[in-house]
Amino acid sequence: MIPASAPPLLGPPPRHFALRIALLFCAPLIVNGFAMPYFPVWLSSLSMSDFEIGVVLAFPLFIRVITAPLAGVLADRLGERTIVLIWSGCLSLALAFVLFFAKDFWPVLVIYALQSAAYSPYLPIVEALALSGVRRWGFDYALMRVWGSIAFIGATMLGGWMIGLIGGAMVLPAMAAGFGLTVVIACAAPRIGRPRRPSPITAITEPPPQSLRQPDLQLLLIGVTLVNSSHAMLFAFSAIYWQQIGYSGTQIGALWSAGVAAEVLMFFFAKAIVRRFSVWTMIFSGCLLAVVRWLIFPMDLGFSGYFVLQCLHAFTYAIMHTGMQHKLVERVAEEQEASAQGLYFFYTGIFTAIFTLLSGYFYAWFGVAGFYSMSVVALTGCCFAFAGWYLQPHRLGSGGKTSEAS
Repeated sequence: MIPASAPPLLGPPPRHFALRIALLFCAPLIVNGFAMPYFPVWLSSLSMSDFEIGVVLAFPLFIRVITAPLAGVLADRLGERTIVLIWSGCLSLALAFVLFFAKDFWPVLVIYALQSAAYSPYLPIVEALALSGVRRWGFDYALMRVWGSIAFIGATMLGGWMIGLIGGAMVLPAMAAGFGLTVVIACAAPRIGRPRRPSPITAITEPPPQSLRQPDLQLLLIGVTLVNSSHAMLFAFSAIYWQQIGYSGTQIGALWSAGVAAEVLMFFFAKAIVRRFSVWTMIFSGCLLAVVRWLIFPMDLGFSGYFVLQCLHAFTYAIMHTGMQHKLVERVAEEQEASAQGLYFFYTGIFTAIFTLLSGYFYAWFGVAGFYSMSVVALTGCCFAFAGWYLQPHRLGSGGKTSEAS
């Protein structure tokens, strides 16, 4: 998926580069493994309403779309990007301790938003460092990135066991421990100097190039990111719902881990899938299965049923994301790669923030039936993606090349 050819005459890479990058991926994804499933459970333990939980989870996503690109600009212009990495970890850890003293809606909202602003550039900068290693020395991106997903699964399972023992009180200490790891590992990050190309998050601050303004590509980006954002209610309220219907913390951790494990397996087999199926087949299979996934979610499925449904994440995210990346490689010049990824990040962030906020209303009004609204979001994204397919130049041009050849 990502080329691993090293240009000559760059000198040797830093010692243990791949191991250090793998650890850099592990640290923030350990934080996410505790925060994504269980932070809403902690908010619920403070007797916040479903609407208030939606606001607390959504507002930082809007902030992140602003702060991450600004931090990306700073990181790309500094002589060493790891400086921003260290500051991001330290500020996030400090605000994690401040959060211990917040018990009401407004203090939690403000502190969590500030923490999200501080934390927002961490993982994108790690991604940028990893891709620099791929371009300069030919390291295998997947073998470095997969350890972050494994760390996420481990943190999710551990968090589920801990929440079964002591409830939502475990969330903040677990997150603080994770942020402590981000600081320690950031200090050990490889120093590789100024980037040769801008990071994707930096590119959001620039107008998109002409190739990204093509109507079919814009429609496809909007469609895929809408389907991505249809996961918002799952991220915000699935753990709360599963806890309400009597699932143990270990079971909730297993359900969350199943989705990530299925995603990892799909990424491992992505190269073989790309050889056998067209990019459009990959994208539309993810879109349509997302519609089905949210239609089925409110049904009484039992643990095994939800486990299987969670495994659909391999399609509703992983295979669709892979197809989108291949379409961007096909349609956008290499020197515009950062702009393309930045626009993808921007659309995903904005739509996910909007539908996380709305999910608070829908869950408060309709309970688990609110997931039907996410099916509507996914169907809308599918329509946008179909419009992008319909308008693509290969299909409308006179050259005779069809989309299935891409």
